[in-house]
Amino acid sequence: MLLLVRHRGIKRIKIHLLDGTYELFRSHFSQPPRTAPDGMPVGAVRGLIQSVLSLLKHGEVSHLGVAFDSEVKSFRNDIFPAYKDGSDTPPELTLQFALAERVIGSLGITCWPVIEFEADDLLGSAALHYSKDFRVTQVVICSPDKDLCQVVTGTEIVCLDRRKRLVLDENGVIDKFGVAPSSIPDYLGLMGDSSDCIPGIPKWGAKASSILLARYGSIESIPEDCRLWDVNVRGALGLSSSLECHREEADLYKMLATLRLDLCIPQSVNELEWLGVDRGLFPALCKDLGMPNLIQQVPKWAE
Repeated sequence: MLLLVRHRGIKRIKIHLLDGTYELFRSHFSQPPRTAPDGMPVGAVRGLIQSVLSLLKHGEVSHLGVAFDSEVKSFRNDIFPAYKDGSDTPPELTLQFALAERVIGSLGITCWPVIEFEADDLLGSAALHYSKDFRVTQVVICSPDKDLCQVVTGTEIVCLDRRKRLVLDENGVIDKFGVAPSSIPDYLGLMGDSSDCIPGIPKWGAKASSILLARYGSIESIPEDCRLWDVNVRGALGLSSSLECHREEADLYKMLATLRLDLCIPQSVNELEWLGVDRGLFPALCKDLGMPNLIQQVPKWAE
């Protein structure tokens, strides 16, 4: 009863965490090429600004943080050199990452440039960190990345695919992938993840992976002998044989797909509150980039 009394009158908060790297890539491939007066490519940054301003126009977005892969390579590349390394990233897009971080700061938004780890590690760590604050009713991770589904918890931590307008809570993850959030690293370890250059185990696709993991929960718990499996799956003998020949690889791929959730998040919930766009920095930046029309799209200026 005392706890309830203390919490009366406390403002409830919803945290939004944005995958800036995904937004930048999406903008690059959906926007026409554009250059600033000095010749700098800025098409992706323009799309990023428009996307973020659109998000900020929603009344429920009050506390926001954005993460970027400042360096595409991470500790995972040291463990598995074939892991995504950014070598296929267009050079004109690579040039815009540092600028994108400046843009987010000028919008008055907390920006996390991630080095050594990946943006997903930061977003997952931040989601768990902020969800522990009793004022936070929900953490919304704005990203379609399958990796991030592993931190989804009930309806308290959810993933939002803004392009599809699809929200995945815990039941949504199970409906989509056939496994609980905690089994997502195992799922990706078995079937692979082309976006991260994780090859997966031969013969193991989405259906077989979801059936076995829905029953056993993890790769380690799947019996070595398929005659001990108490679920029906097509091609069980071939699946079992392939897994037993590639147990070490399966463990490695699962580890690669497992987010690091212990990254330090120095900002408090209060520091994530969006108070408005910087009146000095943002207009000046827009003019330098040859985008003065974007100044008119700002929904709120900082005091």
